[in-house]
Amino acid sequence: MPMTSDQAVEVLRAAAEPTRLRILALLEREELAVLELCRILGQSQPRVSRHLKLLANAGLVERFRDGAWVFYRLAGASPIRALADQALDLVAPTDATFIRDAERLSGVSAARAGEAASYFAENAERWDEIRSLYTSEAAVEAAILEVAGEGPFERLVDLGSGTGRMLTLLGERARSAVGLDLSRQMLNVARSHVAAAGLDACELRHGDILGTGLRAGEADLVVVHQVLHYLGEPAAAVAEAARLVAPGGRLLIIDFAPHDLEFLRVEHRHRRLGILDAEMERWLGASGLGQCLVTTLPPAAPGRLTVKIWSASRPGARIWRVA
Repeated sequence: MPMTSDQAVEVLRAAAEPTRLRILALLEREELAVLELCRILGQSQPRVSRHLKLLANAGLVERFRDGAWVFYRLAGASPIRALADQALDLVAPTDATFIRDAERLSGVSAARAGEAASYFAENAERWDEIRSLYTSEAAVEAAILEVAGEGPFERLVDLGSGTGRMLTLLGERARSAVGLDLSRQMLNVARSHVAAAGLDACELRHGDILGTGLRAGEADLVVVHQVLHYLGEPAAAVAEAARLVAPGGRLLIIDFAPHDLEFLRVEHRHRRLGILDAEMERWLGASGLGQCLVTTLPPAAPGRLTVKIWSASRPGARIWRVA
């Protein structure tokens, strides 16, 4: 709905300050925690928090708590968001301050990715063992098989393949399959697992879930298994995964429900402590997929995590490609 003149003035006042405009530009790129913004802006936490409070009160940014951390992101589609976008569009791409902030953000993101890569490299061989600490894998995999359906699938894409478990689980139902992962150590483990399973039509590639390089509508089944909680841009990852889904095809996302096990951030490099259903529904809806269906798998023992399977399909009849 359109804003009143008073609301418009409040929004413009909130955005019309150098630091707050810088914050909007950073959050346009990805959601960030308060301390990450402090590091990029070179300002104290109390000062940055005051700016964020003004932006949140004006409706320009959204604040959400994730365990002990607090994240911020730009507001969703609305007249207020449109004003923010217009304000940012007025700034020249050559602006030195914005360029410097973008470089610092890249540094923060690179450091985060480096820590994650080191973790995956150190734990690649025992990844399935680590994952089993959290929930009953047998129950999760049985549910994944049921939600995915019998197939056969013309093309299966597994994003963030890890040790290749989704490929070995679902590969026999697909005529061809590809798994992408940024960790070369994980890919090596996955290749050995895929070969042992006799999946000759399955390939492993080094690739990024945020920019897969795959064709739009390439897959009848896209799977994102236990990946989103590591990412700074989960919404962008969902959008890229959804882009790959063919008409009549399906996207499966498996991850944790919200929890408060903070040790997973430090010991296992989790960035997000679970995903809300409302968040996932919003991301999938924005990607053009149909109704989001949710399967909930409660923990097998106290202190473990609830697993969610979100599934959504692209409207239309499935198009079978002839090899």
